[in-house]
Amino acid sequence: MIFYFSGTGNSQLVAEQLARITGDDRVFLNRLLREREAGTFCSERPLVFVSPTYAWRLPRIVEDWIRRARFEGNSDAYFVLSCGTGCGNAAAYARRLCAEKGLRFRGLAPVLMPENYLAMFSTPDAAQCREIIDRALPCIASLAESIRAGEGFLDRKPSLVGRLESGPINPLFYALCVRDSAFRSLEGCTGCGRCARTCPVNNIVLREGLPAWQGNCIHCMACIAGCPAGAIEYGSRSRGKHRHFILRDAPERE
Repeated sequence: MIFYFSGTGNSQLVAEQLARITGDDRVFLNRLLREREAGTFCSERPLVFVSPTYAWRLPRIVEDWIRRARFEGNSDAYFVLSCGTGCGNAAAYARRLCAEKGLRFRGLAPVLMPENYLAMFSTPDAAQCREIIDRALPCIASLAESIRAGEGFLDRKPSLVGRLESGPINPLFYALCVRDSAFRSLEGCTGCGRCARTCPVNNIVLREGLPAWQGNCIHCMACIAGCPAGAIEYGSRSRGKHRHFILRDAPERE
């Protein structure tokens, strides 16, 4: 069973490709998070958690959901993290989470996908995004074959920088960088409400037809990247950057 969380669609695409090869069912965590549901899941197949990388680790919101959810049946757990450059020492923290939940950690693997973090980094243009995705497909297929065969992922030894990124830098990132006060709507906003509907944590409401952020943002970039009018900016940092958004809404189970 494949559980996936996705802000702009990278991890959704990875989950879809994994499921195409393994034949596993998919569970769209965004919906469960919006409805504040945890739930009990029973699977004869391994558990596969697919997510973007937040500050070189599994996003806190995904970690918290895994802690609250109940898993029965197969206890093998694989983690596949989409990322722009790498995921540091994320495997060590996923391993600890598995130990906490009584799951058997079978490895964590990064998949390089188009950078979408407009609030901090440069983003590739549309053509470059397509090239990056094309290069990622063989990697995803290889991971799917390992899961289907019951093989663990390659254990990658993290660098010192990776340990620092996933260790002390991770909480500093959340404390210093994850804010929504810089988001603003532009004159081109049509009040369609897509940003509010897409937000996985219900952090956006419409006031007089305009989006208002409520202070509980997780920086998934779904609102700014998915705005059909291109009418959301993050201060001056997002100006002129390509909005990579390929997310499709999906049912809880597919």
